[in-house]
Amino acid sequence: MEFLNVLKERYSVRGFENKEVEADKLDKILEAGINAPTGVNFQPFQIFVIDTEENKQLLSEMYPQPWFVEAPIILGVAVKPADAWVRKFDDKNIADMDGTIVMDHMILEATSLGLGTCYIGAFKPEKAKELLNLSDEYEPLLFSPLGYPNAKPRDTPRKSKEELVKFI
Repeated sequence: MEFLNVLKERYSVRGFENKEVEADKLDKILEAGINAPTGVNFQPFQIFVIDTEENKQLLSEMYPQPWFVEAPIILGVAVKPADAWVRKFDDKNIADMDGTIVMDHMILEATSLGLGTCYIGAFKPEKAKELLNLSDEYEPLLFSPLGYPNAKPRDTPRKSKEELVKFI
């Protein structure tokens, strides 16, 4: 699939088939995340592949939407701010940016393979830390269900190029 088409095809899937994700597709998705660019290539992240069935109770407590636990896999990204690049001019730590790029790469690869995802940032952090068994050095950043969609995209109109792009 042409890259711009992948971008246009991606949508927030809120319903999944009861069908496993093939190992070769999961490997490609993880490879996309591992190859995401990070500030100074510090790679201050960890990727988690969570078996939904085995972790359904805690996942439901973390993010209480029924469709979230329909997918066979939940992908998670946690970041370690102490290992991230920091912009010297204002001490901006970019761990969150790095982790978001990682998740974005995985989501776009999943889309190219015919799989559905949905960015989840509205989770309960303490439940996420418990689920991932994170040390205090790591922060849970994003989650996404991963599976075959059975829900159609909602209408998500985009602002015009004139509204969003400024040439200076």
